[in-house]
Amino acid sequence: MIERPICSRCVLPHCPPDISIDAEGVCNLCREHERRPAASAQAPLLETDFTKLIAQHRGKHEFDCLVMCSGGKDSTAALYYAKRRYQLNVLAFTFDHGFETEDAMANVRRAVEKLDVPFLTYRSTFMHDMFARIIKTDSPAIICHVCAIWYMDLTFRMAERFDVPIIIAGWTKGQMTNQPVLTKCACNVSAPEYARMGQATKEFLAGLKGDPKYGDFPDSIEEVVARARKRHKCLVLSPHWFLPYSPEEYVAVIQKEMGWKYPRLSYPAKTTNCYLNFISVHRALQKYGYTHYHVEMSKLIRDGLMTRAEALEQLRVDFSAELLDRIAEPLGCRRDEEGAGNEKKD
Repeated sequence: MIERPICSRCVLPHCPPDISIDAEGVCNLCREHERRPAASAQAPLLETDFTKLIAQHRGKHEFDCLVMCSGGKDSTAALYYAKRRYQLNVLAFTFDHGFETEDAMANVRRAVEKLDVPFLTYRSTFMHDMFARIIKTDSPAIICHVCAIWYMDLTFRMAERFDVPIIIAGWTKGQMTNQPVLTKCACNVSAPEYARMGQATKEFLAGLKGDPKYGDFPDSIEEVVARARKRHKCLVLSPHWFLPYSPEEYVAVIQKEMGWKYPRLSYPAKTTNCYLNFISVHRALQKYGYTHYHVEMSKLIRDGLMTRAEALEQLRVDFSAELLDRIAEPLGCRRDEEGAGNEKKD
C-alpha cells in the first residue's frame, strides 16, 4: 500500500485531486475550515429541540419510533435513551445482510431483553450478488455506500409497514450534515472528499438497471429519501446530535445497564461494524487512499471532539489478506493483499 503524507492537523492523506496537503503539511479541508467564518458554523442542537420533535408524535401511533440497532455503542445508547430517558414506545430493528458479527448481535439481544422492547430482525442475502459483482469486477464503487442505500431503504419500508413516525439512529455529530438523511456510509457526494467515491458508486448502480434483481434499486440515498417521502412521512433523528455526552460517558452507562461489550474484531478500533466492512475499507484504501472513517474523524478533530492521536490509533490497519479471503468466501470471491478482486476457483 502506498505511503502517503498525512495532514498535520487531521488524519486525511495527500490524495489529489480530492485531498491535497500544502507546503506547511495542512490539507485543503483543514484550510477551508479555518477560512470559514465562525458565524457560518452550524448552531449546536439542544436537547429541547429533540424533545419538541418527539412530543409532536408521542402516543399517536402504536410505536413512537423505530430504533435502528447495529449492536454498536452509538446505536445501543440511542436505544437506551429512547426507552429510558425519553420514555418512548420503541420498536427495535436490526438488519443483517449475512455479515454481521456474533458480538454485535449479542449486544443487540442483551439490550432489547434488558429494556424489554419489541424487536424485529431482518436477515437477507439479497445484496450478496451485488457485493460479489463489485469485488469480481474490481469496481471502484464503495461497498459500504451501496449497503447503506439498501439498509436505509429497508428501514424506511419498515417504518411505513408499522406506521412509525420517527426513525431513531445512532449517528454521531461526526456523521451529521445538512442533508435530510445521513448515515456513516451514505456520504455527501457533492463534497470534494467524496466526489470520486460517489461517482464510482453511482456508475456501478447505473450498470445494474438491466438486471431484473436490482433493476429498481435506488441509485443514491437522496433517491431513497425521495421515494420514502412519497409513501410515508417519517423523521430521521439521532439523540447524539442533541446530547452533550461523550462516547466514553455513554459507553460506561450501557456497559453497566445492559452488559454491552466491545467486539473482539472490528474496524476502526472500538467500533461495531460488520465483517464485510473490512473488505470495503481495504478496497477504499487501495482505490482512493482513505475511507469515510478518515473523513468523519477528521471532522471530529476539527470540531474538537476527538484528538488526532486517538483517530490515528483507531484507523490503524492491522487486518490480514487471509481475513479478507475468509470474509469474501461466502460470496464466491477472494481478496489478495494487492487489492484485486478475483473470482474464487473451484
